[in-house]
Amino acid sequence: MKITITCFFLLLILAPLLASSIDKKVYIVYLGQHSDGEKALHEIERTHFSYLHSVKESEEEAQSSLLYSYKHTINGFAAKLTPDEASKLSEKKEVLSVFPSHGKYSVQTTRSWEFVGLDEGDGHSWKKLKFGGEGLLSRAEYGRNVIIGVMDSGVWPESPSFSDRGMDPIPSSWKGICQEGVAFNSSNCNKKIIGARYYVKGFEAAYGTVNAKEDFLSPRDMDGHGTHTASTAAGRQVSDVAAFGGFAKGTASGGAPLARLAIYKACWAIPNQPKADGNTCFAEDMLAALDDAIADGVHILSVSIGTDEPLPFENDVIGLAALEASKRNILVVCSAGNSGPAPGTLSNPAPWIITVGASSLDRAFFAPVKLGNGLKIIGQSVTPYKMKKMYPLVYAGDVVVPGVAQNVTGQCLPSSLDTNKVKGKIVVCTRGIGLRVGKGSEVKRAGGVGFVLANAKANGNEISCDAHLLPATTLSYDSAMKLLEYINSTENPMAKISPGRTILHYKPAPFMAGFTSRGPNVVDPNILKPDITAPGLNILAAWSEASSPSKLPEDHRSVKYNIYSGTSMSCPHVSSAAALLKAIHPDWSVAAIKSALMTTAATTNSLGKPITDANGNDATPFEFGSGHFQPTKAVDPGLIYDATYNDYLLYLCTAGPMSLIERNATFKCPANPPSTLTLNYPSLAIPNLNSTVTIKRTVTNIGRHKSTYFFSAKPPLGVHVKATPSILPFERIGEKLSFIITVSPENDPTVKKSDYGFGWYSWDDGYYHVRSPMAVYVH
Repeated sequence: MKITITCFFLLLILAPLLASSIDKKVYIVYLGQHSDGEKALHEIERTHFSYLHSVKESEEEAQSSLLYSYKHTINGFAAKLTPDEASKLSEKKEVLSVFPSHGKYSVQTTRSWEFVGLDEGDGHSWKKLKFGGEGLLSRAEYGRNVIIGVMDSGVWPESPSFSDRGMDPIPSSWKGICQEGVAFNSSNCNKKIIGARYYVKGFEAAYGTVNAKEDFLSPRDMDGHGTHTASTAAGRQVSDVAAFGGFAKGTASGGAPLARLAIYKACWAIPNQPKADGNTCFAEDMLAALDDAIADGVHILSVSIGTDEPLPFENDVIGLAALEASKRNILVVCSAGNSGPAPGTLSNPAPWIITVGASSLDRAFFAPVKLGNGLKIIGQSVTPYKMKKMYPLVYAGDVVVPGVAQNVTGQCLPSSLDTNKVKGKIVVCTRGIGLRVGKGSEVKRAGGVGFVLANAKANGNEISCDAHLLPATTLSYDSAMKLLEYINSTENPMAKISPGRTILHYKPAPFMAGFTSRGPNVVDPNILKPDITAPGLNILAAWSEASSPSKLPEDHRSVKYNIYSGTSMSCPHVSSAAALLKAIHPDWSVAAIKSALMTTAATTNSLGKPITDANGNDATPFEFGSGHFQPTKAVDPGLIYDATYNDYLLYLCTAGPMSLIERNATFKCPANPPSTLTLNYPSLAIPNLNSTVTIKRTVTNIGRHKSTYFFSAKPPLGVHVKATPSILPFERIGEKLSFIITVSPENDPTVKKSDYGFGWYSWDDGYYHVRSPMAVYVH
């Protein structure tokens, strides 16, 4: 009895402590715009401790709960709090918002540069594509002293893509460090990788200590994603490289091969899950990484990270950090996300960010499947394994174990296939649910000798190639339907899969990837997003040798370079283009670089026809934004739509909530802030046109003296567009002229209402063509 009573009282004492421990999670406490001036970090931390001490039982508990104090991104901190403590903090008048962190951020997963006309190498070879009498790379000195910060899963520093052979000393402006950790020391940094850090407090608050078998507690990359994005942005020219099996063999290079790299590892392997499932990036860790990046002196930030669902501005840590970065003229480039083709899915919608969609290259990897009736269907694959004869061909839905749900029978999900029915056969699996590489792994587990991945209708002609563990090919939706018709037409269907081979100059290119996230921008429909598209389908770049081509746990192959797809891959393409523009025009603002890239983008493919989606239908600005980036034209755009940090603050007065900026010491919102339509943006979106709308825009001449531009437009059907004035006469470089765009609905009963229509307007002087896309919803 005594023991029972003692235990009872012990539980009474411990219960509140246990409950408190269980309920604690990481919250980000936002104190509004910076007003601390040049306070040292320890002074800022002391202020944050005082806030925590006011809701904690002791000073020790307050100190142990603080994870990060932020100085350069937001005025705030991240701490472990109970819901009750978070509520108490939010009631303080100095606190604007308190919101829980989450791990919903994830990475959005060298033919590229030749395809976009930028293939000069890093100054030692390759033919020169001239622009204005001199190659863009030469003019930019290959990005020589531009510093690109990459926030991702780390880096594999031994890759030849990160050699510093022949590079100049590290720029004197650099203030960063080379943080040591597991399998990473200061010697892993050099004149190419000039800094490296890692951020793990948020991850460990949620999951505990990093498992050494799953990730390196250091800037070293065990995944491959971060190495891939960093080398795409600024990898050196490396000849005679290829993916596993010899695919895409040639010279690999980043877009700015002499730019410097600063690595910020904030994304980590999810415990007890295959790397192929992706990794996770916690908001508080990313904020800390971006905080350091701003202080370190990066010029461009490349962020191939996003969320499955758009976040409002007050909870969007990447957007909040990017706003402060823009104040220091640091451009942030982000991926749009991989949640397409559903509308309204894109991440990173803030107008001070360049949001990048993904499109194809002019390269394919043909891997035909020959059927028993003699028909050959062309698929694609980067799997080199050969088949010497024909094998029986089956549809996965016909060979599943009992109990598999009817709606997923063809998906080849883990443990779904019946080994007795699969052994010695080629299995056709459909795309939809589950990993592409995981489907091939399931076929192999069940004893299959090969597999065909059949695109769903939503995937259309977009084929993401993977290095599978057995002979494999992927078919477009139409080709897959032909294959399934053959299976259903005969009692003994047979097939043979040929290994893939690299095909260049594939047409049409580009087309939009089916996975690329779409507009409209649901956070602010008045801002058209994405901004631009770039190659993101089957991109070859450097890879972590601690990973494998498929990232599956049963895959023990190792490669130095790998083919990967996603808006994660398109983002660093634009980051490197921005770095080149920054090198040539160091005085350009964030908005100017963005405007130059957008207004010079292409909307036609290699056949001279409109860029299409993965199903062959004309794509829209909700997929490609302004179009496919053209770095060689962006260097000299003629006119730019410029904007300042204060313009973005004024925008937030309406896009809000206003509390985001109400404590700014130098900026106050007007009593009646203007519509977000008035932001001087290089594109135009009107989400509710039922009467005439007028919008002011201002352009700055950076082209030629004494030039005269004429307005033209191709408005959406059922919409009338005019500009006043319709002629802009410039006398000098740097001159600004404004115009009013008037947009009106037309009374045309044949035009479809209650839907978005798309068009464009442009300014032309006979030499420059400054084009802006339009998206208008007509009631």
